Amino acid sequence: MNILLYVAVVLIWGTTWIGIAVQSHYATPVVAILWRFAISALLLWVVLLFSGKLQRIALKDHLFCMLQGLCVFGLNFICFYTAVKYVNSGLESVIFSMAVFFNAINALIFFKQKPSPNFGPAALLGLGGIILLFWHDLINSQFNAQLLLGIGLCAVGTYGFSLGNMISVRHQKRGLNIFSTNCYAMTYGSLVMLSLALFTGQDLMPPMNFPFLSSVLYLAVFGTVIGFSAYFSLVGRIGASKAAYSTLLFPLVALTVSTFFEGYVWTLNAVFGILLILLGNYLMFSKFEIGKKLFNSQKNYEKQA
Repeated sequence: MNILLYVAVVLIWGTTWIGIAVQSHYATPVVAILWRFAISALLLWVVLLFSGKLQRIALKDHLFCMLQGLCVFGLNFICFYTAVKYVNSGLESVIFSMAVFFNAINALIFFKQKPSPNFGPAALLGLGGIILLFWHDLINSQFNAQLLLGIGLCAVGTYGFSLGNMISVRHQKRGLNIFSTNCYAMTYGSLVMLSLALFTGQDLMPPMNFPFLSSVLYLAVFGTVIGFSAYFSLVGRIGASKAAYSTLLFPLVALTVSTFFEGYVWTLNAVFGILLILLGNYLMFSKFEIGKKLFNSQKNYEKQA
């Protein structure tokens, strides 16, 4: 089941960039995010109410759902959507891969969960692979104030995503249903986006044409309802650190799709980058604890010295 959830998350979130790119042509970031999560929330409300599966939760839990909505279904996406004006997609992917480290740190802070012995080596391999994969984008970035702003927005958005992961862990530890908490969180996130759109005088009605409707439906149904439910299930089943490692595989799927539809040309450093990411992914879930082996080897060396 874990493998199925992991593959589903990677395949779905590795292709959502298509829908996001289409959306951006027809709506502002706030309105695009509003439509995506409003439809997602509505779908969950309908399914959960008609199936009798909607879980009633305490006021305190609602407050955490509201915070989760801000972190995962709202403000973090504003950061990412705005950041693309200042940084290229490669740099954004590199920064978002820091979710692996943010999740490990936050899990230790909030739940006293120590990362597995393989976490460090696997995360470094994955991060190194991402850097190689987008090496040309990184070296072509011009260092200026706008670049720093873009990096800052990506970092804030990624940390918000990580905090949302921690809130999901908190929900599941309390025995709360993922679909219900996601429903509440998406609703709160949508209401915040609606408030922002109204406050700033934005047009809430983008063109109701096929490209926009198909993209928003794909993002709402697959990218949000199914994608986030599968991802947060993974967070509860295998831990936030391991679940976040899936973020390193999104570019692999995205670039594979781009190869067939946009003529992306693979370079040698991109191939080596993919190999490093796959090696790190294998190591993350391997029973062979390389981190502990290296630590013990160092310890034995110091004793002999």
